[in-house]
Amino acid sequence: MSTKPVWVIKLGGAVLNSEEAPKALFAVMKAQTQFDFVVVHGGGALVDSWLQDAGFATAKHQGLRISPREQMPYIVGALAGCANKQLMSSAITAGFKPVGASLYEAGVMVKQKLKVLGQVGECEGAEPGLIPTYLAAGYLPVVSSIGLGDDGALYNVNADEAAAAIASALQAEIIFMTDVEAVLDANKQPLHELNAEQIAKLIADGVIVGGMEVKVKTSLHAAQQLRRGVYISSWQKPDNLTALLAGEHVGTKVTP
Repeated sequence: MSTKPVWVIKLGGAVLNSEEAPKALFAVMKAQTQFDFVVVHGGGALVDSWLQDAGFATAKHQGLRISPREQMPYIVGALAGCANKQLMSSAITAGFKPVGASLYEAGVMVKQKLKVLGQVGECEGAEPGLIPTYLAAGYLPVVSSIGLGDDGALYNVNADEAAAAIASALQAEIIFMTDVEAVLDANKQPLHELNAEQIAKLIADGVIVGGMEVKVKTSLHAAQQLRRGVYISSWQKPDNLTALLAGEHVGTKVTP
């Protein structure tokens, strides 16, 4: 069994729009031989494209994609299929042995979040699942945010929430790699640190909205569960990941 510290790296969906960015991020991870990594990913832009090509309209509610049952084959195909294999391909070129997984293999059970959201799921409970086995065998788990319920139904889970659940089960450090350098204040300036009180005020003031509201709330929940700060930073600068793994303060630190 591997005894290395584990880092969960959540990659935002837009990273898939770049060929070079995932390769550069995996190269950074490969150079950090003192850690084990688990990659958790979404793929919102790819899902949008697949649904549009299939003639579906897409809508969001409180920053979460409404996922009617009839859209799930496309959402599952985009996330657990295409997006997952794209990232595995980049990991292979960096020298990893990646293994693709859904939330079920990662030990996360899922239930329906809200009826109005359709097949959007929330993490109901998490245990390490097969992740320690993969890591001990020298594999890099690449986990999509597709989950399964006790009833066998497929669910589309917010990837930030999925990553937080996996990190909690593994007692791992977590970094949310997103499209922006940091969470921004009302003047579009980066915020270096945020706590629960500040987050509540920024949301109430309409500064943090939509997908970023979900991300910040999830980051706070992860920080509270893990009892330590977690980071939100940009995947567009691989050097940020290098710095964060070295213990430097980059992006926004969300504290419990």
